[in-house]
Amino acid sequence: MRIATMIFLTDETITPVRLARELEQRGFAGLYLPEHTHIPVSRESPHPAGGELPAEYGRTLDPFVALGQAAAVTERLSLGTGITLIAQHDPIGLAKQAATLDHLSGGRFTLGIGFGWNVEEAADHGVEWSTRRALGSDRLALMRALWADEPTAYEGEFGSVRASHAYPKPVQPPRGPVNGPRTLIGGAAGPKLFAQIARDADGWLPIGGRGLPESVPKLRTAWEEAGRDPKQLQVVPYAVQPSPGKLAHYADLGVEEVVLQLPPAGEGEVLRALDAYAAYL
Repeated sequence: MRIATMIFLTDETITPVRLARELEQRGFAGLYLPEHTHIPVSRESPHPAGGELPAEYGRTLDPFVALGQAAAVTERLSLGTGITLIAQHDPIGLAKQAATLDHLSGGRFTLGIGFGWNVEEAADHGVEWSTRRALGSDRLALMRALWADEPTAYEGEFGSVRASHAYPKPVQPPRGPVNGPRTLIGGAAGPKLFAQIARDADGWLPIGGRGLPESVPKLRTAWEEAGRDPKQLQVVPYAVQPSPGKLAHYADLGVEEVVLQLPPAGEGEVLRALDAYAAYL
């Protein structure tokens, strides 16, 4: 099983360069970074985990800039977003960012996408909350038109692009209906999400990994009904607090990669956490 990590990197934590080097030297498989452009002070959206919203949410580094630094000082470490709030991006610009990072890293980039929880943050980006999922799907389709080998036009409900020369192309080859970087979709289990994963992604990025014995068979059914190769489905539990029993349980479900949560802290605390996680490598 591949053991990757995620962390809220901020202006107060360990740096991307220091962390990436430590992860690769120690044998960890990857680094995933979350995204929040800003957190409006006047906010009615509750924190999904309950309680007060931790300060790091309003201090996150831009994941693409930070992962670019990580890519430059590593050779094997996989690099991912967990998650990119796709509805909040211009899709033409995001397609260029993702393709560039995948190109410069030699195909090591994973585009983890999701639809968010903070209504106020999304509103500042001009996102109508009730349509954010459809908007995100539309933007991903537009991005994939730009990633196609030949100039390809796209006309969608929310946006369009002319057939265009758009380079660099992502390194990773097409997989069934999916092209571009490895793509995982985050979100709570349900028929709509699973149908979208089967149509648009390489797999699922479930936060915490709870309830997988019940949800993974349903996802596999949706996947196979969409005509996808059962061997290609990837389920990657995300932001996990590990234990030997938990990881063994994931392995029994066919999970091949787990993303462990690191503290959003300075160098000393993060390195101590890596020392503790080394037992799982």
